[in-house]
Amino acid sequence: MPQVTVFSLFSDFDIDLFKSGKHFRLYEKLGSHPMELNGVKGTYFAVWAPSARAVSVIGNFNDWDDNVHMLNVRWDGSGIWEGFIPEVGVGEIYKYKIYSNNHGAVTEKADPFARYCEHPPKTASIVWEADYEWKDKKWMDTRKEKNALDAPFSVYEVHLGSWKRDKDGNFLTYEQLAIDLVAYVKDMGFTHIEFMPIMEYPYDPSWGYQLTGYFAPTSRFGDPEGFKLLVDALHQAEIGVILDWVPSHFPEDAHGLGFFDGSHLYEHPDRRRGYHPDWKSLIFNYGRNEVRAFLISNAIFWLDQFHADALRVDAVASMLYLDYSREEGEWEPNMYGNNENLEALSFIREFNEAVYGSFPDVQTIAEESTAFSGVSKPVMYGGLGFGMKWMMGWMHDTLEYFKKEAIYRKHHQNDLTFSATYAFTENYMLPFSHDEVVYGKQSLVYRMPGDEWQRFANLRLMFGYMFTHPGTNLIFMGGEFGQTSEWNFQKSLEWHLTEYAVHSGVQELIKDLNSIYKNYPALYQKQFSPDGFQWIDYGDHENSVLTYIRRGNNAEDELYVACNFTPVPRENYRIGIPKNSGKLTIILNSDDKKYGGSGTDPKISGIKEIAWHGREQSIELTIPPLSIVIFQ
Repeated sequence: MPQVTVFSLFSDFDIDLFKSGKHFRLYEKLGSHPMELNGVKGTYFAVWAPSARAVSVIGNFNDWDDNVHMLNVRWDGSGIWEGFIPEVGVGEIYKYKIYSNNHGAVTEKADPFARYCEHPPKTASIVWEADYEWKDKKWMDTRKEKNALDAPFSVYEVHLGSWKRDKDGNFLTYEQLAIDLVAYVKDMGFTHIEFMPIMEYPYDPSWGYQLTGYFAPTSRFGDPEGFKLLVDALHQAEIGVILDWVPSHFPEDAHGLGFFDGSHLYEHPDRRRGYHPDWKSLIFNYGRNEVRAFLISNAIFWLDQFHADALRVDAVASMLYLDYSREEGEWEPNMYGNNENLEALSFIREFNEAVYGSFPDVQTIAEESTAFSGVSKPVMYGGLGFGMKWMMGWMHDTLEYFKKEAIYRKHHQNDLTFSATYAFTENYMLPFSHDEVVYGKQSLVYRMPGDEWQRFANLRLMFGYMFTHPGTNLIFMGGEFGQTSEWNFQKSLEWHLTEYAVHSGVQELIKDLNSIYKNYPALYQKQFSPDGFQWIDYGDHENSVLTYIRRGNNAEDELYVACNFTPVPRENYRIGIPKNSGKLTIILNSDDKKYGGSGTDPKISGIKEIAWHGREQSIELTIPPLSIVIFQ
C-alpha cells in the first residue's frame, strides 16, 4: 500500500493566521481534500493535534491498521499533522488514531473538518468532494434587501426529521424536502425558514444541538449536495435560509472533539469553565486562538459553501456568564470580579465582525434569554454585534397571559403592555419556538383556556398580536395549523388535522398574516424603531382591550390595531385616531368565518370629529370576541 507523501496546503502565512486565531477559512486547509499530486490521485489529510506524538489515518483502505499511514507533524509548532495518501478517494471512510504525549492516552477520532459523516450510530468520517452548480444567483444578488432590518422577516422553524415523513415512517430526503417543504413554505408565505441544527450529531433526542460533525450536513437525509439542493430550491422560491449554529457546547462522545489529542484541546481545561452541568457537555475554550479560528471558520463555511442567509446562535446566555447554571463555589469570577465570561464576549464580537465583514448581506440572530445590554448593537458601539435577538421575555409574558381564563385577564394586562417599555432596546425577533411545545408544556392551542372554539380563537388572536407587535416573527412548525399534541421529534406533524376547519382556519390566518406583513410597510419598515409604534390606549383593563398604531415611512401607511382578549364582543367601542380624512378599510378580522371565527362584523363607523384618547377624531367599531382587527 502506498505510504504517506510529504505535502502541505499550508503556507507560512496560513500558519501565522491559524496561530493568532485569525484564519477564518480553515476548511480550505484542514480536513480531507481529494486531489492529484504529481499525476497521482489521492487525498490530502490535515488535523490539529498539538499534544500528539503520532497520528495515523485509519480506514477500510488500510484495514484500520494504524501503522500504515502515519501523518507528518509540521516543523513550525502549529501542532498540525498532515500528508498526502495516494489512491484514497471520494467515499472512503476514515478516522484519526492519535497517540498522545499526555500520559500515553490514545484516541480514535472523527475528522473535525469532515464534509460528510457516516449515518449515526456509525461514527466515521467520509472523504468527500462533489461539484454543485448553484442556480440561486438572482436570490444571492438581491438578498441584501430581503435580509435587511427594515424588511419583513417571518420565520418558519423546522426540524427536518419530524416535519413530515413518508407513508412508512421514514425520513424524507433532502431532495424530497426540496419539493414538499419548499412548496409548503412558499404557499404559507413565510419569508425565511430556520433549520434546527443540520450539522452531524450522534444522538437523536438532542434534536441536533450536540454536534460532532461541525462541517457536515447530517447524513440522515442524504449527502451534502442534497442539502445544497434544498437550500438552492428555497432560494429560487425567494425564501431565505437560517441555520441554527451551536458554538456554546459539544458532547463528550468518544469520536467527537472532547479530549481530542489526549488533552483538553477544544474544551476549556478547567471544569468550572469547560463543562456544562445542564447538558452534560463540554464548553469551548474561547480564549484559545486556534479554537476561535475553528468556530469562526465553521460559521463562514455555512455562509460560503451552503449559501446560508443567517445564523441563529444557540444558547448565547450560557456563553456570556461564568456562573450560568452554577451554584456558589462552582465558578470563578473574572479579573474584574464579576460573572461575565470575557473570553466568550471577545469571541462573540469577533465572530460577528468576521461574518458581517465577509457577508454584509446576512444576519446573525442571538438566542439570548437575559437582560444583557447591547446584544444587537454593533461592536463599534460597544455591543455584541448580532443583527437580532430573540425576545424571550415577550414570549414568556404572552404565553403566561394567554393561558389565563378571560375573566382574570383584566388583572394581568401589564403582561402584554410591559414589552413596549423595552421593545426597542434591541432588534427583537418574537419567537414561538420548539422549546415552547415540549416537556409537558403542551401545544400552543392546548395552553389556551376555554372550550374548543375559545382555544382556537385565542390562538388566532395571539398570532395576530404577534404579527402586529414591533419586531420580526418566528413560528415553530405545527403551530401554524394548531397542532394539538406536543412536538415529538420521532414522528411527523399531525397533518391530518388540517382536514378540520378549526385547524385549516388557523393555517389560512397565518397565510394572510404573512401576506399582510409583507405587503404593508407599517409592519416592517420601522419594526425596530419607536417611531413605528404608538399606543392608542393600553389602559382599558376592564374590557381587556388593547389598541395601537403601527407606522412606516409614509403617514398614509399607518395601520390601526384593536385586540379584544375576552369572549365578549365589544360593541360601539370608541377609538381615537390621528387626524385623517380618508375612508377606513378592514385589513384583517381574526374572527372571520374563513378562519373558524364567529363572523362578527367589526362595523367600523365613519371618522367623527369627536375627541377621544387625546386625539381630535375618533371612530366606533365592534371588536369581535377573542379577536384582533387590523384596519387602515
